[in-house]
Amino acid sequence: MTSCAQALVKLLEGYGVDTVFGIPGVHTVELYRGLDGSHLRHVSPRHEQGAGFMADGYARASGKPGVCFIITGPGMTNILTAMGQAYADSVPMLVISTTSRREHQRLGHGYLHELPDQRAMIAGVCAFSHTLQRPQELPEVIARAFALFGCARPRPVHIEIPLDVLEMPADGLDLRPRALPLASAPAASAIEQAAALLGNARRPLILAGGGARGASDALRTLAERLQAPVALTTNARGLLPPTHPLLLDGVQSSAHGRALFAQADVVLAVGTELGETDYDFFGLGPLALAVPVIRLDIDPMQILGVQRAAVGLLGDARLGLQGLNAALPSTSPDSDWASVNVPQVNAAERAGWTGKQQAMQAVLDTLRDSLPSPILVGDSTQPVYQGALGYRAPAPCTWFNAGTGYGTLGYGLPAAIGAKVALPERAVVALVGDGGMQFSSAELIAAREHGIGVILVLWNNQCYGEIRDYMTAREIPHLGVDILTPDFAAFARSCHVQHYTASSLAGLRDLLQGLDTHTPHFIELNASDFLPT
Repeated sequence: MTSCAQALVKLLEGYGVDTVFGIPGVHTVELYRGLDGSHLRHVSPRHEQGAGFMADGYARASGKPGVCFIITGPGMTNILTAMGQAYADSVPMLVISTTSRREHQRLGHGYLHELPDQRAMIAGVCAFSHTLQRPQELPEVIARAFALFGCARPRPVHIEIPLDVLEMPADGLDLRPRALPLASAPAASAIEQAAALLGNARRPLILAGGGARGASDALRTLAERLQAPVALTTNARGLLPPTHPLLLDGVQSSAHGRALFAQADVVLAVGTELGETDYDFFGLGPLALAVPVIRLDIDPMQILGVQRAAVGLLGDARLGLQGLNAALPSTSPDSDWASVNVPQVNAAERAGWTGKQQAMQAVLDTLRDSLPSPILVGDSTQPVYQGALGYRAPAPCTWFNAGTGYGTLGYGLPAAIGAKVALPERAVVALVGDGGMQFSSAELIAAREHGIGVILVLWNNQCYGEIRDYMTAREIPHLGVDILTPDFAAFARSCHVQHYTASSLAGLRDLLQGLDTHTPHFIELNASDFLPT
């Protein structure tokens, strides 16, 4: 007999899944019967939140959905934060959980892991949640999830399977993957309208977000044809090469960036919410653009979002940008618009950095330049916040973190583990503060157990530094932020991981260049060694 659980695993294989993150429990053991003998790799984190963050990092690095097997009840409450982060950043994640037997649901009789309504609890952090009532539904529901990942705004999907359904026979089901719809291009009439606006522009500006991550070539071509300055959000870093003359630093939330935006005569916003954590980080007030705005997005709600669109292009970012390139007439933008303003605005941005900011930027640049095109995965920590202003990623999907958007702590290490699972040949660095490290430190031994060669770089300032500075600026007593930190060298040894320290940029560079990236490493940086006195 092929059970429903075994059929599920075969379906996942058919859709190209190669890794599952999860912690076995008595409610999910039938899924593991299905995993046995399959081609799927199983990675065991030490907490379900870690499983979700690993799946998130895997998805961002690979472009494929991250998949988790999670137990009923506490497993699902544990993974909610990770699903919230993935939801905010449009990351494809498939969470397969169990739920109580059908005859036990919503009775409140105290069955193991019982929740009154598990799906209702999860509804706010997923694109959809489905309770499987019989095995025959399985092929269609899995296909729906993968269709959403490929041709709509990708967000977590949750499928829960009652314990009795999990064990039911699934013989005779058609387990071949279904033909999935492709992402659509924007309507030709809308492309023509947008191309006309851009073609007549003298001072065009491009604002690109994470929704454009798969469109780097088309974005670069259009920017160069228009000679348009390009501002990239955190999730879009790397869409232009670090030295590209049209690339702005992270100036969206700075006064000089806003001044440049005000000079534009047309703005093209691609795959971006134009939200607070990318465009109003310093409290200047909501971004207000007084010129025609073209919004290209796969999500119609974003086209109708915070900034009124003169033209809405609903569809895939890559196809939309390719369509604009094809329809764009010969243009004659202001020859000084980009060549003068981009270096001036970038210079103003960097001139405004404090000595502390410059020191943290130097650490980031050293991490990038000491390894071959590394993937830097950040937690919510001060150097990562600085990276939102100044980090220039070497390629798309090589810089992502929890410092913007949902803004959770504990993300960096497990997400970096997931990225390394996806791309084992690449150097992957987790940049984590001593506070955030204590949220998910147990995942270090999971990396060691599975031979996942992530490089953990710990920024140790013995406090929740960003919150401490925030309190200082508002004359609030430093309560709860000056935390006791572990002996991280001893902790690394307890996880069977080599611990290192570096006290200078040169020492950090030499250390990074000598590491074997096939096993985990822990590098501790004492913040006081790198910051000006």
